[in-house]
Amino acid sequence: MHTYTKTPHTALAIFAHPDDAEIACGATLAKWATQECHVILAVATQGDKGGDGDDPNRVAEERTRELLEAGRVLGVNDVIQLAYLDGELANTVELRRRLVTLIRSFRPEVVLTGDPTAIFFGDLYYNHRDHRQLGWAVLDAVFPAARQRAYFPEAGDPVDQIEVLLSATLEPNAGVATDGFTEKKIQAMQAHRAQLARYEHALDQAVFERARQAARLAGLPGEAELFRLVRGGA
Repeated sequence: MHTYTKTPHTALAIFAHPDDAEIACGATLAKWATQECHVILAVATQGDKGGDGDDPNRVAEERTRELLEAGRVLGVNDVIQLAYLDGELANTVELRRRLVTLIRSFRPEVVLTGDPTAIFFGDLYYNHRDHRQLGWAVLDAVFPAARQRAYFPEAGDPVDQIEVLLSATLEPNAGVATDGFTEKKIQAMQAHRAQLARYEHALDQAVFERARQAARLAGLPGEAELFRLVRGGA
């Protein structure tokens, strides 16, 4: 595993639900935002089936407010919602077209999303379908679609090679040192009250311990977040 020290000029984080990016890579995004990186957060679903689930429209509105609040905490420059219904994401041509349009519009050097190959986490949890579907769609959009003009020519000019950092992975090969930014990550997670309020009393300790454990795995002091670094094409 190596230390990922690059600070991109532009980074695009694409995740399925309103709280996913904060949990997966909030400290990395907060760190980059302080280093003059233009950070864009794109969220695929409304999160309408999260929270108490009683009124999907109310839940979606509440989670949008929380998403914007968390974005301000992290220093995100742009928040984009694709507004699919929770639980109904699919790796379709239409979704890939929208993702390619985002990529060609913002032209990031780095895209962050969840690892769709990570399915079973022990016997306690397996990865949400929305995470898996979106992860594959993002990878398909980054390469080959965004790089080749014949794919979605209406979406803009092709981009150069993009690095992808996959979070929530079972095969990490890169660590980002996040000393001093874990607290920002926790504050951003706390903004997502509809989904995470039930973890409030244990959140600080759990997030800090996970950050320290990630640093140890990466051979870093202090705190870190882990990713699987992949590149599409040669």
